[in-house]
Amino acid sequence: MLKIEEQPPVNFSSELLAKFDEVVSRYPAGKQKSALLPILHLVQAEYGWTSVPAMDKVAAFLNIEPIEVYEVASFYTMYFLEPKGKYVLEVCRTGPCCLVGAEKIMKHIETKLGVKENEVTPDGLFSWRGVECLAACGYGPVLQIGPEYTFYENLTETSVDQLIDDLRKK
Repeated sequence: MLKIEEQPPVNFSSELLAKFDEVVSRYPAGKQKSALLPILHLVQAEYGWTSVPAMDKVAAFLNIEPIEVYEVASFYTMYFLEPKGKYVLEVCRTGPCCLVGAEKIMKHIETKLGVKENEVTPDGLFSWRGVECLAACGYGPVLQIGPEYTFYENLTETSVDQLIDDLRKK
Protein backbone atom coordinates (compact mmCIF):
# COMPACT_ATOMS: atom_id res chain seq x y z
CA MET A 1 0.00 0.00 0.00
CA LEU A 2 1.22 3.49 -0.78
CA LYS A 3 2.17 5.52 2.26
CA ILE A 4 0.06 8.64 2.71
CA GLU A 5 3.02 10.90 1.98
CA GLU A 6 3.59 9.03 -1.32
CA GLN A 7 0.05 9.50 -2.58
CA PRO A 8 -0.20 12.02 -5.41
CA PRO A 9 -2.16 15.22 -4.85
CA VAL A 10 -5.62 15.36 -6.37
CA ASN A 11 -7.29 18.21 -8.19
CA PHE A 12 -10.84 17.45 -9.26
CA SER A 13 -11.74 18.67 -12.74
CA SER A 14 -14.57 21.14 -13.22
CA GLU A 15 -16.48 18.33 -14.98
CA LEU A 16 -16.13 16.03 -11.97
CA LEU A 17 -17.13 18.82 -9.58
CA ALA A 18 -20.22 19.46 -11.72
CA LYS A 19 -21.13 15.77 -11.32
CA PHE A 20 -20.64 16.12 -7.56
CA ASP A 21 -23.00 19.12 -7.55
CA GLU A 22 -25.61 17.15 -9.49
CA VAL A 23 -25.40 14.27 -6.99
CA VAL A 24 -25.65 16.60 -3.98
CA SER A 25 -28.71 18.27 -5.54
CA ARG A 26 -30.63 14.99 -5.16
CA TYR A 27 -30.66 15.35 -1.36
CA PRO A 28 -32.34 17.83 0.99
CA ALA A 29 -30.41 20.94 2.03
CA GLY A 30 -28.07 20.18 4.90
CA LYS A 31 -28.00 16.46 4.08
CA GLN A 32 -25.09 16.57 1.61
CA LYS A 33 -23.36 13.71 3.44
CA SER A 34 -25.99 11.46 1.84
CA ALA A 35 -24.14 12.00 -1.44
CA LEU A 36 -20.95 10.39 -0.11
CA LEU A 37 -21.35 6.92 -1.66
CA PRO A 38 -22.15 8.07 -5.20
CA ILE A 39 -19.41 10.70 -5.04
CA LEU A 40 -16.86 8.09 -3.97
CA HIS A 41 -17.99 6.00 -6.96
CA LEU A 42 -17.34 8.99 -9.23
CA VAL A 43 -13.89 9.52 -7.71
CA GLN A 44 -12.98 5.88 -8.14
CA ALA A 45 -14.24 5.86 -11.74
CA GLU A 46 -12.07 8.90 -12.47
CA TYR A 47 -8.87 7.82 -10.67
CA GLY A 48 -9.20 4.04 -10.37
CA TRP A 49 -9.07 4.13 -6.58
CA THR A 50 -9.89 6.35 -3.58
CA SER A 51 -6.66 7.84 -2.26
CA VAL A 52 -6.41 9.71 1.03
CA PRO A 53 -5.90 13.05 -0.77
CA ALA A 54 -9.03 12.36 -2.85
CA MET A 55 -11.03 11.42 0.24
CA ASP A 56 -9.83 14.60 1.95
CA LYS A 57 -11.06 16.67 -1.00
CA VAL A 58 -14.41 14.85 -0.95
CA ALA A 59 -14.73 15.65 2.77
CA ALA A 60 -14.01 19.32 2.11
CA PHE A 61 -16.50 19.38 -0.77
CA LEU A 62 -19.22 17.84 1.41
CA ASN A 63 -18.24 19.93 4.44
CA ILE A 64 -17.73 16.85 6.62
CA GLU A 65 -14.74 15.52 8.55
CA PRO A 66 -12.22 13.40 6.61
CA ILE A 67 -12.69 10.53 9.09
CA GLU A 68 -16.33 10.32 7.99
CA VAL A 69 -15.17 9.61 4.45
CA TYR A 70 -12.44 7.16 5.58
CA GLU A 71 -14.95 5.19 7.65
CA VAL A 72 -17.24 4.69 4.68
CA ALA A 73 -14.52 3.99 2.10
CA SER A 74 -12.80 1.45 4.34
CA PHE A 75 -16.04 -0.30 5.27
CA TYR A 76 -17.28 -1.05 1.76
CA THR A 77 -15.14 -3.43 -0.31
CA MET A 78 -16.29 -1.76 -3.54
CA TYR A 79 -13.95 1.15 -2.82
CA PHE A 80 -10.28 0.54 -3.48
CA LEU A 81 -7.91 2.16 -0.99
CA GLU A 82 -4.86 1.42 -3.13
CA PRO A 83 -4.24 1.27 -6.87
CA LYS A 84 -5.69 -1.70 -8.71
CA GLY A 85 -5.38 -3.01 -12.25
CA LYS A 86 -7.61 -1.83 -15.06
CA TYR A 87 -9.50 -5.10 -14.65
CA VAL A 88 -10.19 -6.34 -11.14
CA LEU A 89 -11.09 -10.04 -11.07
CA GLU A 90 -13.17 -10.69 -7.97
CA VAL A 91 -13.69 -14.37 -7.17
CA CYS A 92 -16.44 -15.48 -4.79
CA ARG A 93 -14.74 -17.25 -1.89
CA THR A 94 -17.73 -18.25 0.20
CA GLY A 95 -18.69 -21.83 1.00
CA PRO A 96 -20.81 -22.80 -2.00
CA CYS A 97 -18.24 -21.55 -4.53
CA CYS A 98 -15.36 -23.11 -2.61
CA LEU A 99 -17.15 -26.45 -2.67
CA VAL A 100 -17.06 -26.37 -6.47
CA GLY A 101 -13.51 -25.09 -6.94
CA ALA A 102 -13.22 -21.37 -6.19
CA GLU A 103 -9.97 -21.83 -4.27
CA LYS A 104 -8.50 -23.75 -7.19
CA ILE A 105 -9.59 -20.94 -9.54
CA MET A 106 -7.99 -18.30 -7.29
CA LYS A 107 -4.71 -20.23 -7.23
CA HIS A 108 -4.89 -20.57 -11.02
CA ILE A 109 -5.46 -16.81 -11.44
CA GLU A 110 -2.48 -16.12 -9.17
CA THR A 111 -0.30 -18.38 -11.31
CA LYS A 112 -1.67 -17.12 -14.65
CA LEU A 113 -1.23 -13.45 -13.75
CA GLY A 114 1.94 -13.90 -11.71
CA VAL A 115 0.68 -11.72 -8.86
CA LYS A 116 -0.71 -12.44 -5.42
CA GLU A 117 -4.11 -11.31 -4.24
CA ASN A 118 -4.50 -7.49 -4.31
CA GLU A 119 -1.29 -6.97 -6.28
CA VAL A 120 -1.23 -5.37 -9.74
CA THR A 121 0.35 -6.99 -12.78
CA PRO A 122 3.41 -5.14 -14.11
CA ASP A 123 1.45 -3.99 -17.18
CA GLY A 124 -1.21 -2.44 -14.91
CA LEU A 125 -3.99 -4.47 -16.50
CA PHE A 126 -4.99 -6.89 -13.75
CA SER A 127 -5.60 -7.28 -10.05
CA TRP A 128 -7.53 -10.05 -8.39
CA ARG A 129 -9.03 -10.75 -4.99
CA GLY A 130 -11.41 -13.03 -3.17
CA VAL A 131 -14.71 -11.43 -2.21
CA GLU A 132 -17.77 -12.41 -0.26
CA CYS A 133 -20.88 -13.89 -1.83
CA LEU A 134 -21.70 -12.77 -5.36
CA ALA A 135 -25.20 -14.29 -5.13
CA ALA A 136 -24.69 -16.92 -7.83
CA CYS A 137 -24.37 -19.98 -5.59
CA GLY A 138 -25.90 -22.33 -8.13
CA TYR A 139 -23.42 -21.29 -10.82
CA GLY A 140 -20.10 -21.38 -8.96
CA PRO A 141 -17.34 -20.88 -9.07
CA VAL A 142 -18.13 -17.33 -10.11
CA LEU A 143 -16.24 -14.09 -10.54
CA GLN A 144 -17.05 -10.54 -11.46
CA ILE A 145 -14.85 -8.08 -13.28
CA GLY A 146 -14.89 -4.40 -12.53
CA PRO A 147 -15.28 -1.67 -13.32
CA GLU A 148 -18.38 -2.81 -15.29
CA TYR A 149 -19.03 -5.76 -12.94
CA THR A 150 -19.64 -8.38 -15.58
CA PHE A 151 -20.27 -11.83 -14.08
CA TYR A 152 -18.72 -15.11 -15.24
CA GLU A 153 -20.14 -18.38 -13.91
CA ASN A 154 -19.24 -22.08 -13.86
CA LEU A 155 -15.56 -21.20 -14.13
CA THR A 156 -12.88 -23.63 -15.17
CA GLU A 157 -9.16 -23.02 -15.56
CA THR A 158 -9.72 -23.02 -19.34
CA SER A 159 -12.52 -20.44 -19.19
CA VAL A 160 -10.44 -18.23 -16.89
CA ASP A 161 -7.49 -18.42 -19.30
CA GLN A 162 -9.77 -17.45 -22.20
CA LEU A 163 -11.26 -14.59 -20.21
CA ILE A 164 -7.84 -13.18 -19.29
CA ASP A 165 -6.56 -13.57 -22.85
CA ASP A 166 -9.65 -11.78 -24.21
CA LEU A 167 -9.17 -8.88 -21.76
CA ARG A 168 -5.52 -8.56 -22.76
CA LYS A 169 -6.60 -8.15 -26.39
CA LYS A 170 -8.98 -5.24 -25.61
